Amino acid sequence: MTGTVLVTGATGTLGREVVRLLVARGVAVRGLSRRARAAGDGVEWVVGDLVGGAGIAAAVAGVETVLDCATTQGRKDVAGVGRLVAQARRAGVRHLVYVSIVGIDRVPLGYYRAKLDCERVVRESGLGWTVLRATQFHDLLFKAFDLSARLPVFPVVSGAGVQPVDVREVAERLVELVGREPAGFAPEVGGPRVRSYRELAEAYLRAAGRRRPVLPLRVPGAVGRALRAGGLTTPERAVGRGTFEEALARRFG
Repeated sequence: MTGTVLVTGATGTLGREVVRLLVARGVAVRGLSRRARAAGDGVEWVVGDLVGGAGIAAAVAGVETVLDCATTQGRKDVAGVGRLVAQARRAGVRHLVYVSIVGIDRVPLGYYRAKLDCERVVRESGLGWTVLRATQFHDLLFKAFDLSARLPVFPVVSGAGVQPVDVREVAERLVELVGREPAGFAPEVGGPRVRSYRELAEAYLRAAGRRRPVLPLRVPGAVGRALRAGGLTTPERAVGRGTFEEALARRFG
């Protein structure tokens, strides 16, 4: 039987989908938010801040499983995960599920190093833990392409392979972990196939009805080499079904 599940980052891109699926399955859901929200739709909302630590002890009280979907997109994540782990341990949480990113051990970006440190905190927490790594969400590419489309030329990362995945499918995998035994590193989740960054950018421009000259950019150094070597992809785990074109159709109608 599944007890109460706390979802951090419950109002974010992934967290919203996770909450929706848990509620649909009849799971008791507690959502963590930095702002007060009225209870409703089967969710108990609690106010808390992982970075500052306020409200975390109350958020984890009586919780069996924590799904950590929160991120600050930077080094503050490490302190936040540390505070969450400390309070979860005191509260007797049975299972901590942490969402991470495919390739963070291969592509030496600052944010990815922070994610690796977060994984280490989870592994060394003394809690039962599972880490699920996923490739980039369609929504992340949309944000990047929306910014690029404002420029007179459309920059694309030359030679980089990307394997975008539907956030709803990652949410499904996370929800499947609730009620199961901690698994350590779960099988990664990748989109249906590896695509070039340029191919996806051109698909975006067509769907958006925009014309921009495409400017290839070769990323230098170790980061560039890792990207060109497919560091952000997991072709052997191409388990996603939703394509980038389907996501574009929903976005632009």
